[in-house]
Amino acid sequence: MTLLKTDLSTFNNEWYKPGRSLGYRVVWYLINLCFFRSPFPFYGPKRFLLRAFGAKVGVGLIIKPHVSIKYPWRLVIGDHVWIGEEVWIDNLARVTLKSHSCISQGALLLCGNHNYKKTTFDLIVGEITLEEGAWAGAKTVICPGVRLGSNSLLTVGSIATASIEANWIYQGNPARKLKVREIKY
Repeated sequence: MTLLKTDLSTFNNEWYKPGRSLGYRVVWYLINLCFFRSPFPFYGPKRFLLRAFGAKVGVGLIIKPHVSIKYPWRLVIGDHVWIGEEVWIDNLARVTLKSHSCISQGALLLCGNHNYKKTTFDLIVGEITLEEGAWAGAKTVICPGVRLGSNSLLTVGSIATASIEANWIYQGNPARKLKVREIKY
């Protein structure tokens, strides 16, 4: 049996369209660098800038310093969402953060991957959704096409390669169902 090898010289993702012109993306890159990836601490201007660049943003967004957002025009944020330090939202596809969801520090939301089964290493993209009350713990990774169910919890350092059910705590790599998430008053 002859095994083929990856040939990156044949990679072609011309089919992928970021959704805005190159100039628009360059301006966003600079804004992202100055106001989001920096130690800039103020939430109000960040909310304004996200909306100005096409994000749908509800009320009460808390977005800490050193956050990177690839394409705000592919970002939908509900009310009272928290985004912690050093979160990277690599939203090659739509990312939806529903109301009262939380992304803790250092989490990665990765809407893109590559098809390791093809010599051409084709780009694969998929949307990510955090349902209402979902919590992605610190240093978690959420892969393309994953949905965190309402009030679910992905624990510290865990990797969600598949969607997780509402009201459950998931842990590990890949994340596995651990126990029911009980929220008390």
